[in-house]
Amino acid sequence: MKIIKNSFLYFYFATSLLCLLNDNDLYSQEKTDSTYFYYHKVISPKNNSDLLSSYNFYHQDKISALLKKDTLRAISDLRMIAECQLRMGMIYESQGAAIEAINLLDNFKQNDSLYQSRYGLLTHLGIVYRTSSDYNKAIEVYKDALKITNKQKDSITIINNIANIYYDLKQYELALEQFEVIYNKAINNSDHLQKARVLNNLGAVQTKLNLSEAFNNLNISLTIRKRENDIIGTYLTYKNLFYFYKDRNDKNKAKLFADSAYIVVNKINNKTYVKDALSLYIELSEDIKVIEYKRLTDSITKTEQIRKNEYSFNKYRYDKQEKIAQENALQREKEKQLKLTYLGLAIFILLLLISSYFVFKARTKKEKLEQIYKTETRISKKIHDEVANEIYQVMTKLQSNTSDSNEILDDIEEIYNKTRDISKENAAIDIDEGFAEMLLDLLVSYKNDEISIITKDFKEINWEEFSNLKKTTIYRVLQELMTNMRKHSDATLVVLTFKQENNKTTIQYTDNGIGCELEKKVGLQNTETRMESINGSINFESNINKGFKAKISI
Repeated sequence: MKIIKNSFLYFYFATSLLCLLNDNDLYSQEKTDSTYFYYHKVISPKNNSDLLSSYNFYHQDKISALLKKDTLRAISDLRMIAECQLRMGMIYESQGAAIEAINLLDNFKQNDSLYQSRYGLLTHLGIVYRTSSDYNKAIEVYKDALKITNKQKDSITIINNIANIYYDLKQYELALEQFEVIYNKAINNSDHLQKARVLNNLGAVQTKLNLSEAFNNLNISLTIRKRENDIIGTYLTYKNLFYFYKDRNDKNKAKLFADSAYIVVNKINNKTYVKDALSLYIELSEDIKVIEYKRLTDSITKTEQIRKNEYSFNKYRYDKQEKIAQENALQREKEKQLKLTYLGLAIFILLLLISSYFVFKARTKKEKLEQIYKTETRISKKIHDEVANEIYQVMTKLQSNTSDSNEILDDIEEIYNKTRDISKENAAIDIDEGFAEMLLDLLVSYKNDEISIITKDFKEINWEEFSNLKKTTIYRVLQELMTNMRKHSDATLVVLTFKQENNKTTIQYTDNGIGCELEKKVGLQNTETRMESINGSINFESNINKGFKAKISI
């Protein structure tokens, strides 16, 4: 495994790790011994196993964090996952992990306070895009990072990264412009290593442009790095000095710096750097076969890297498509289950409605039967109390021969009138036409020499607006009140006041009879039941010797 692709990428990995080391957001999650253990494995991996075990740990920890809705911890885990994947050569997977972390960061309520996390993720994406040779995309994300930087140190790092991309593209003039910008920023910086890094990169691009300042800047960088014991930095500066003399065809001095680079790099015991240092000797060879070998080796290495990148990209795309397909299948299954749930609910509601209908129908039928029974009972009682008794008395008179024919005829006429009244009370009502006249006739029919009936504002009511059920109910209720008045109240005056306002109709009944203590006898209960059936109401008011009142509201 190549933990570092080549020496030019050293600074990029160092930048990424520097962001991880300086980012306090990573430590806001709950501390565990495992977290520290794997964190240091990512920063200083000894082999591929360190990175693989760290990746597995952070992957599982991310899943746990998302289940617990610990977004900050998930972001930190994804950053470490992305770092592991990049170092293992999983370029596009690393890109996906970094983008996933940025998306979580965008949706995090306190994302403005996580500057270092956003800066580190954008820097990491720049490394990913440069590694995959997508230079335009790399420059784009670095510019995005530059927009949010609030520290000079960070802005210098980003501009340096952009300049190095121009260096890769051999656009040395553009690279020089960027290096000069950060040189002016860093010249008085107290961070000596950063100053040395800037001078090293500036000298490297000046070498390619054959500028006289190149050697001086490289030499100053070398002095600082030696003093600060920056071994890898010292190696990189020796390497740039090698190219400075090689480009000027001074192979003796070039070899001296190649020797110095080789001696320094052996101190860190890193095979990648040792191999890179040995390749400098090959570049000094004048043997055509050796030169061809070097060219061929570089070409194969580049082709192999491109192949790995393509494989990584295709694998990432395939995995992503698989994930999308699985998510779509899961979504379809959820929709199917939801449809089945809705269907089951609809069937349940339908069955409930059907059963409710039959229950209501049965209850209505029962109520109708009860009403018929009560009506029959009431009619039977009236016939027994009012008609049968009278007939019995007439029969008694006839048997005793104590009454004359005129008296018997009067009794029979009274029986007839009572029979007619009972018939009228329970006869069907023809309400299709002329309801107002029929109702008025009903009220006036209770008028005689002893009882006066007064109707006020009767014509103001538009009876055509009422349904047949309401008309029938009003008719029966008023009939019940008038019958009750004639039988029990001894009233001489009855006043009925009709009033209609908007959608509300009221009928006020008042008589001057003897009154009563209100008891809901059968008659009064019938009126209340009838009014409830049309969503109306009837209220009674009466006291002994103070008349009787009723208010009908519809």
